[in-house]
Amino acid sequence: MSPTRASTPGHWDRYWQDRRESIEDVYSNEDRILRQLEGLPLEGKSILEVGAGSGRDSLELARRGARVFVLDYVGSSLDLIRRLSSQQGLPFICVCADATRMPFREGGFALVFHQGLMEHFQDPGPLLRENYRVLQRGGHCLVDVPQRYHIYTLAKHILILMNRWFAGWETEYSPGQLETVMRRAGFRVIRTDGDWFLPGFFYRSLRFLLSRLHLVRLPLHPRCPRWLDALPAWMRSRLRGTRLGLYTYAMIGTLGRKD
Repeated sequence: MSPTRASTPGHWDRYWQDRRESIEDVYSNEDRILRQLEGLPLEGKSILEVGAGSGRDSLELARRGARVFVLDYVGSSLDLIRRLSSQQGLPFICVCADATRMPFREGGFALVFHQGLMEHFQDPGPLLRENYRVLQRGGHCLVDVPQRYHIYTLAKHILILMNRWFAGWETEYSPGQLETVMRRAGFRVIRTDGDWFLPGFFYRSLRFLLSRLHLVRLPLHPRCPRWLDALPAWMRSRLRGTRLGLYTYAMIGTLGRKD
């Protein structure tokens, strides 16, 4: 990873400490990850979320009967996950370790997934090969990353150049690029999907800016008249599930299989 200030373990430790009591004010992935995993038989299976952050995607998988392991390299992330899982009565196994050298035996998991992680690696190979190693034959790996051709990417790179991006150095992938790196790691690509930012990028940016300036705290999701959302909703319905639609998403995920 790049040695920029925000990419260090110390930064991420502070980041999750600051959000320990206000995680509800941080945007979740809604159902994006769950939709990308749709159809996989996960009940009773061992699954692993790598670079888990708040672990909120894994919470829902635990509700559905999966045996969940979460791995992160900072303790404050795991402390937050333990609190959330304890509040909801969901058993988690939390592991603090490096994602490229995980302390798990080969072939131990039916599913490995991560989101908001691989874009921080200049070389994704070691991470993906380690994902492949700990998967059982017939297991699946879901990799979710920012999509290259989006206004979010342009704004992010401007802030990176100014050393103002909250997460330090990041890259991003087109759908084709993500599928290529998955194949290079040995996976057979099953499908690629993703989603738009809802609410959109500009609303999220405005909300963040006003909050940082201590002017006003906008709600996570604005109340929008149904008629105002009719055209965007119609366009999204036409694009969803198409190859063209992938290039309009803010985030994409490729599901691979270890044959």
